[in-house]
Amino acid sequence: MAMEPRQPITEQRTLIERRRELQVLEAAFRELRRTADGAPRTRHRGLLAFSGSAGLGKTALITEARDRAAAYGLAVLSGRGGETEQGSAFRVVRQLVQPSLARMDGAELRTFLGTWYDILAAVLGLEARGPAPAPDPTGVREGLDWVMTRLTVKKAPVVLLLDDLHWADAESLSWLASFASRVDDLPLLIVVAYRPEELPAETGELRTLLGGDRPHDLAHLTADGVARIVRNEIGEQAEDQFCKECWSATDGSPFEAVELAIGLAERKLSGTKDDLPTMRELAAAIKGPGLIERLERLDTATIRFAQTAAVLGSPFSPQLAATIAVLGDEAVAEATQALRAARILADGHGPEGELEFLHPLIATTIYRSIRTGFRVGLHNTAAQTVLAAGYGPTAAARHLLEVPCEGSPETVACLREAAREYLRAGATEAAGRLLTRALQEPPLPEDRAALLHELGCATFLIEPTATVRHLRQALEEPDVDPDLRASIVYRLTTALAHTDQLAEAVAVAAEEARQATNPRVKLRLQADQFVWSMVRTDDPDSPARSRTLARLAEQLPGRSLEERYILGLRAWDAAKRGEPRQTALTYAEKALRGGMSWTDENRGFEVPLSVALVFMYGDQPRRAEELFEEGIAECAGKGWHGSHLAFGQTIAGYVRYRRGCLAEAEDLVREGLRIADKMEGVVAAQLFGVSILIQTLLARGRVTEARALADEHHFGDVIPNAVIYPDPRTVYAELLLEEGRHAEAASLLSSVGDWLDKRAWRNPAWCPWQLHLASALARSAPDEAVGHAQDAVKRARDFGAASTIGQALCTLAEVTSGPAALGLYAEAVDHLEQSPAAYELARAQVGHGAALSHDGRLQEAADRLYQGLEGAVHCGAEALAARARAELSAAGMRPLPLRYAQADTLTTQERRTAELTVQGQSVEVIAKELHLTEQGVRQLLASVYRKIGTDAAGLARSLESLPHRHYGH
Repeated sequence: MAMEPRQPITEQRTLIERRRELQVLEAAFRELRRTADGAPRTRHRGLLAFSGSAGLGKTALITEARDRAAAYGLAVLSGRGGETEQGSAFRVVRQLVQPSLARMDGAELRTFLGTWYDILAAVLGLEARGPAPAPDPTGVREGLDWVMTRLTVKKAPVVLLLDDLHWADAESLSWLASFASRVDDLPLLIVVAYRPEELPAETGELRTLLGGDRPHDLAHLTADGVARIVRNEIGEQAEDQFCKECWSATDGSPFEAVELAIGLAERKLSGTKDDLPTMRELAAAIKGPGLIERLERLDTATIRFAQTAAVLGSPFSPQLAATIAVLGDEAVAEATQALRAARILADGHGPEGELEFLHPLIATTIYRSIRTGFRVGLHNTAAQTVLAAGYGPTAAARHLLEVPCEGSPETVACLREAAREYLRAGATEAAGRLLTRALQEPPLPEDRAALLHELGCATFLIEPTATVRHLRQALEEPDVDPDLRASIVYRLTTALAHTDQLAEAVAVAAEEARQATNPRVKLRLQADQFVWSMVRTDDPDSPARSRTLARLAEQLPGRSLEERYILGLRAWDAAKRGEPRQTALTYAEKALRGGMSWTDENRGFEVPLSVALVFMYGDQPRRAEELFEEGIAECAGKGWHGSHLAFGQTIAGYVRYRRGCLAEAEDLVREGLRIADKMEGVVAAQLFGVSILIQTLLARGRVTEARALADEHHFGDVIPNAVIYPDPRTVYAELLLEEGRHAEAASLLSSVGDWLDKRAWRNPAWCPWQLHLASALARSAPDEAVGHAQDAVKRARDFGAASTIGQALCTLAEVTSGPAALGLYAEAVDHLEQSPAAYELARAQVGHGAALSHDGRLQEAADRLYQGLEGAVHCGAEALAARARAELSAAGMRPLPLRYAQADTLTTQERRTAELTVQGQSVEVIAKELHLTEQGVRQLLASVYRKIGTDAAGLARSLESLPHRHYGH
């Protein structure tokens, strides 16, 4: 264990009157070490902040913190913002982690970063092993959280020091704001220093984190403090009036007081009244014009070296500065010695012999003093030099931003490549700045469309209206390559859709498809047209568009990706229209042959997602789950942890909901909604997540919680500008029904039905509005309720999915009076037993059991109610289980002990039944072979369908892909 470090030495000249701040640091270090040693966790916070204007000793305090942390045996990670380098994305993050990563060899580094290696390669300045993905900002932040957490665990306990936080780049600040809120759970202390008046206005989250009583505001030194600094340097004989004049001349700035005292000592002054003129001269030379006058008294080579260093930023490589300033080794050595002696430069903390300015104020003053023309020339030379030295295009681009536009193709190429690196690092704002500057250069005419396309892609997440503007300009360029034009159209239509201009998106895609001469490109543009037509709420002729899509799909074998997208859209359209499910499933399978990516940046994930849902609505949810697992893994592999992952998680939960796995569904949807809630502008993902979570909560019987969720997200006020699934209005009507507000629900559902019928979307599997409307009208208009339920049953039979037919029959039974309901319930159960819809089966069984009980057929009722109760408990449907128990109690029966079989585990008998079914054996034959009744075989098959998530049509494929763990005894 490390020895206790020395006690605070308040007499140190750089830390006079900083006793309180040093005590705070000491206490935090002791607390951190005790925590790491296994003592009870008593930490109050993992972040310390010191704020104050320039020259108040923040850098000295951070330096002292570094020394004291080391004395405690704490690992230190450090970084510093730079005034001239705020546009360099993730610069501060790299300062923090690169020294630790640099100590690892290649194999160790790949092991340490694991699956995050390629995602974070561009962020951390590493070489990607393959085609580098372009992660989204959320994915990058989560990856950096993971890396910093691993480093903390590896080096624990750790102190993370950040000086001049106000000059840190925006991307590092954004990450720090999200990460700092969770450090209390790690053996990590973050210590930051900053000028509050210069903290960027857009860092709202960080400002909140630093607010309240957290920052320790550094005060100016008192007259006594300055006197102590002066007397420490020149002796106790310094007169009181002289010391007071020193305090006045420095305004109590620790930096200026120390520099003045050192200057007084060098001049061998004793601090008398006669020394006051010299003192004032020295004080004036510490900063501003005085500092520049002092610098200009040095030789020309030294001045040029200092100015070059100011352009490069602190810390800097003396060799690089020498190349830019065109100085030899001897001249550099002399300049370095002179600038050290003048207290302008000091040794840096890096491993490569870097130098840095003694104080940021000095660097700022020198940089701003350089004549504009000469400064531009230095930046231009610096850009060429750092590029030639292998520092990369992003290092050069920072300097090119300071150079006037000259129409240089080389400048445009460098800026575009640097922007690509930033996009690979998820730094879209930084990329946008560079591409905007490249456009101003300007580029060669033949490169302009491609550059506008790149700029449109970079601005999409942060300013979609600017994306529309850039991409419209790109389309106006002459002789655009057909594939590039198609990509421009895709991005443009997507941006239009995200800015509530769906009709315009459809019009653009349609016009471009009409003009396209390349058949493959034409198909791609037609796919874009169909995508945005299908999500429009005001599509003027949905049936005509469906007929066009059907005719087009019939002609396509699905060889190319463009063809497969059309086939996927056809499958989705067929499912919503309620065409026979086999038609939809056939097109879905054809669309998947040859692959269909969820992360193609120029195509979107709407079509692959919709294809997966076709299998869910077609009673093959296991197949849908496999596709969602692949899609989510693909998104995670590329570092896409934003809207794509939010949709993926939420819709995966929707599939589990449809299977009746309500607890799992709730967990998945909540995670998807958590991701969506963190992102700005992801309205569709949030709306979808809230819709599914409300449905799941209602199925579980938690109506009050569902209402609270709806109110929190103003769900009842939402009118979607696009068609999403499930329809939010129908979901809200479900909530109204559960609350007993039948008239409101009926009114809302009637308007939904009118709207859907105009579009010829009649499949109750996708939107069961008629079923809910029947329930809403059951008391006030029973005949109308039966009519709607009967029509829904017909539509369900037309589609042909057993789960949809069973659900519709169950609703029809609920609104039908008399003995006829018993037959409808029995038929509903029969269909649902042939489907994977466990919750709907349990609901039908409980409904059937209750009807049988009321009819006096108690033994049959008991069997059904027991089955329904077990199914409800297994699904997590608490209210349905309570109803089953209540019905049993009302009939004078007590529930039997329930069997809690694992959800996805087939017994040996179930497996054999499934295999014989796949071989084409009849129920009678299977019953004889397994020595069971025919009803027993049907029950085994019903269990198989629910457990592995398919119906009879998908059973063979599901059995082949079922892992060994799915078979038990």
